[in-house]
Amino acid sequence: MITVNGVEKILEKPLSVTEYLETNKYVPVQVAIELNDKILARELYPTTILKEGDIMEIVSFMGGGSGKNEDKLILGGHEFTSRFILGSGKFSLDLVKACIEKAEAQIITLALRRANEGGLANILDYIPENVTLLPNTSEARNAQEAVRIARLSREVGCGDFVKIEVIHDSKYLLPDNYETIKATEILAKEGFVVMPYMYPDLNAARDLVNAGAACVMPLGSPIGSNKGICTKEFIQILIDEIDLPIIVDAGIGRPSQACEAMEMGAAAVMANTAIATAGDVRVMAEAFKKAIEAGRSAYLSGMGRTLERGASASSPLTGFLHE
Repeated sequence: MITVNGVEKILEKPLSVTEYLETNKYVPVQVAIELNDKILARELYPTTILKEGDIMEIVSFMGGGSGKNEDKLILGGHEFTSRFILGSGKFSLDLVKACIEKAEAQIITLALRRANEGGLANILDYIPENVTLLPNTSEARNAQEAVRIARLSREVGCGDFVKIEVIHDSKYLLPDNYETIKATEILAKEGFVVMPYMYPDLNAARDLVNAGAACVMPLGSPIGSNKGICTKEFIQILIDEIDLPIIVDAGIGRPSQACEAMEMGAAAVMANTAIATAGDVRVMAEAFKKAIEAGRSAYLSGMGRTLERGASASSPLTGFLHE
């Protein structure tokens, strides 16, 4: 018997704090835990086993005191109600406008480039002030170059968010996890909200957590390919084992694939090419919004069971008129 938020609970089997939260539909990164009058550090959730007589308080931020649980994406202490992130790459003002108005994107990824002479239009002029800017370090080939780009981006006025991309493979554009971890550690210590793009590998993801990442962003398939979640099994491992938001980045080509990622338990989806190359970017942007919301709702609901063998009638097999 334990006490949770003033209510006695019976545990059928020993559970860690993380297991208790997930079983009871809490999002671990969105709550704080006080266990036996002491605040429990988040990194101890997976290894702290609840025992007889424990008293646990689970708290989170609520809006307006209504007690209604708003499902929010939290990155580096910042809250977002949208779980769609516009990636960089194929850029147009129509794309940005569609993703803000129809997909309700609250984070937009930018690439830092050398400024043009002659007072040409700046992309920042077309992005509302309430949208968070996420500069990426694309074209960085090592940690040192990524750190340099991040510092320049903050100086330009993009704030403390940064997406780390370290890629020296010009053919497949696969991320270098080792250099990404190095860059993450340096920038996290400088106060950046670091969002690292990585190849889905559990050991590398754990190193990113220890380095101070705000989330982990595994690729679904090669950048710009629209092939979907080719790395599904490995991403699922990260979702199950890493106590940070997992954001599926790169390769998502259809709204159905975005929905699938969210059903798996991903915290958010980043996309660009799928919308930018669609026949109607506004319609596709809205489709992604609805798909992401549907997938998230399904995940929070909990999926229906799957039978490995046989069948189970959905209609009664007794009580027919002729009986």
